[in-house]
Amino acid sequence: MVDAASPKLAAARRLAQSARRHFVDGMCAGLPALVNTLDGFLTDLMGQTGTQREMQRRRDAWMAFQSHGKDWSARLARAWTAALEPQGKAPPAARAPALALDGLSLVDDDVVENKIVASRMALPVMEHVSIPFDSVRRRTQRLEGVELAGNDILRPEAWCLLLVQEWLEAGLLREDLGLVTDPLQQGLAELALARYQALVKLYDTQGVGAADELRVRRPAGTPTGGGPTSAGMPLASARMPLGGAAHGHSGPGPLHAPVTGYGMAYPAGPARGGHPVHPAQAAHAAQLHAQAMAAAASGFMSTQHLGHGVPPAPSLPFVAGGMFVPAGGSLIGPLARARQRAMGVMQQLRRVLTQPATGYDMRQAPPASAALAQALATQRVHAESWYGPLTVLVQQAPPQAVVQAADVVRERSEELKRKAATPGEKAIIEVVALMFQSILSEERIPPAVRVWFARLQVPVLRVALAEPEFFSNLTHPARQLIDRMGACVLGFDATSINGSALEAEIRRIVQVIEQYPETGQRVFQLVYEEFEAFLARFLTQDQGTARIVSVAQQVEQRETLAVQYTIELRALLKDMPVREEIREFLFKTWAEVLATAAVRHGPQHADTAAFKRAAADLVWAASAKPNRADRAQVIQNLPALLQALRNGLALLGITGNAQDLQIKALTDTLADAFLSKTAAIPQAHIDAMARRLANLEDYLSEDGLDDMPLSADHIEMLLGMDASGIHVIADNQSPVEPEMVVWAQQLVPGAWFTLEHEGSSSRVQYAWHSQRRQLHLFASTDGTSYLLQLRRLGAYLQAGLLVPQEEESLTLRATREALTRLDAQPERLLA
Repeated sequence: MVDAASPKLAAARRLAQSARRHFVDGMCAGLPALVNTLDGFLTDLMGQTGTQREMQRRRDAWMAFQSHGKDWSARLARAWTAALEPQGKAPPAARAPALALDGLSLVDDDVVENKIVASRMALPVMEHVSIPFDSVRRRTQRLEGVELAGNDILRPEAWCLLLVQEWLEAGLLREDLGLVTDPLQQGLAELALARYQALVKLYDTQGVGAADELRVRRPAGTPTGGGPTSAGMPLASARMPLGGAAHGHSGPGPLHAPVTGYGMAYPAGPARGGHPVHPAQAAHAAQLHAQAMAAAASGFMSTQHLGHGVPPAPSLPFVAGGMFVPAGGSLIGPLARARQRAMGVMQQLRRVLTQPATGYDMRQAPPASAALAQALATQRVHAESWYGPLTVLVQQAPPQAVVQAADVVRERSEELKRKAATPGEKAIIEVVALMFQSILSEERIPPAVRVWFARLQVPVLRVALAEPEFFSNLTHPARQLIDRMGACVLGFDATSINGSALEAEIRRIVQVIEQYPETGQRVFQLVYEEFEAFLARFLTQDQGTARIVSVAQQVEQRETLAVQYTIELRALLKDMPVREEIREFLFKTWAEVLATAAVRHGPQHADTAAFKRAAADLVWAASAKPNRADRAQVIQNLPALLQALRNGLALLGITGNAQDLQIKALTDTLADAFLSKTAAIPQAHIDAMARRLANLEDYLSEDGLDDMPLSADHIEMLLGMDASGIHVIADNQSPVEPEMVVWAQQLVPGAWFTLEHEGSSSRVQYAWHSQRRQLHLFASTDGTSYLLQLRRLGAYLQAGLLVPQEEESLTLRATREALTRLDAQPERLLA
């Protein structure tokens, strides 16, 4: 059979290698046009006005490319072609120079920098070609039987790394590569997209399909690459040109073009309310970005890597897509792209506020001037007189109330700017005012809540003046509080939010902040923690939801204990001569009896203790009984043992004929043991087992619980007759990427999603997760609830059946829009 299969395997591998050669030939054929594009871009750039230093730098870059551009193209073509060689025979340019040291190696800084630059370059390219590349990757994997290697030439990061290496080998500068990033990425993305699509067609003609698995669902007629995806949701690359037109590429770092004055390079992003790129399309791009961030965290990224003398931003954890990304944590799915854009926005904000004209230092903020401090105190005292009437008006005429609130925000900022003593103070006041104007214009937030948000302008401004980290840290308590409150109310209209407990809590929080005399983040941290505690109660306060939560908690606890009890029973019986039939009964059935009794009655309840003793009695009764005294004791204890076994089976709902069949199988095994002449299990071992079972909870471990099974039947049985409003979506063993499971585990309650289930689409709010995060509850506004098991939740995220309604946090989007206005009118910053 091996001989028959080998020719087929060899033919498949030849086809995969031929596909690689086809891809490389196409990429090499497109290099001359790419060189012409870069040459034209540098020529046009050299003709633009700028400072003397910038103009000289552009001219130097143009002259260098004139001299070495064609050599770079030729070198790159040779490197790409050489990368087709089998693993281990790659050309020297593709290898990382290292200094051997007793089995270890020291990687040169240039190698690390090249990888970082290549990863950043590959990230937006990967977003552009993700669909056809994923198809090529899966089909090649099917042919060769293994995943593509990290340096496989089919991977964008691999051929981007060779591009960067050969750029430097040709005598060009890394800084010059930063100048041509936008046209280079655009050209590479278009070239690679065509080549990957050509490979898909090649595989189609050869009858090579990808392995069956969960896929992104597309409407009929949708093209394979570059077009709408995920049930008609557009890709970022379809919404705007790669790199964001004239504003630079999709992330911060060494690939930015120079920024002068207040011109800002914004990362590409979705329009307000737009849908994010599908997780399955962006997961690989997230891996690239995570690698770059890991290198930065290891100390390889210096300040020059971010360009223009701007120090690297700190880790930017943030809430987006219903997920909290902890500092230094891995990035997955669309969150990688969102965080990349977030870093770009925050870098641009830092540049704006650290311009020489503002005189503002992001590292150290002086105390507010006396006149400004007095004005802030006055506005705090008069806040109720300005906003109080709007709280009444919003119930009668919501649009007018919001418009008036925006006027108050604008008037307050103008008054404060007149009191400001320095350009830096004016800049901060303007940025905060523009952020709150953006929040007030967010029509998806109910008007009543927007009016309450308006009142936070002055408190937030006080924090921003006192703490520079407000402008560089997306986990600042003031930002987190507004983000969480905003994300939770996006799913409610005015009629449902007015007078609700959620509105009352937001009102209370705003009033506490207004009355708090101290300037700083302490009050925001305090009320943020209180709001999180409130959400835990609010999202599950409905009677039906509360019952579902209670049952779900019991089910998870029961299944957790069942797995733990099974592990312990296996350990106890490991060295005992116990019949296989008894082992199977204890592991598969009696462990569930013990778990159910522990959840229902408590682990030390008399009934639970009786079931534990029954397990030890059954093991002893099923062992050989070579002497008469033991056989007499078995006969004497058998009725009580069988009754305990029946009681336990009844606890699981096993009654009638099903119960009789199980009992008969056990009694037949006991009868065989009764007549056996083999050695009996020593009584000391049985006694030790009984003692350990009696205190089993003291020995339970968390090991082996990652793939804990959860049964939809148990949930529905415990819910009883009121199960019509709950959809139980249990694990069905569908393939799911580990990154999607991690994403599912990190969702935060309160976030809103669009859920597709059984042909219908619903807007749902993430309401609750169990203690071990194995069960997750989503509630729709029509009263329907969806209870998903962890891996199934990851599968839904992967397949685009569960899509976050928000890819960016509220304050991040407000910051982006504030910067857009400043880009159009930079003079207002200091006016």
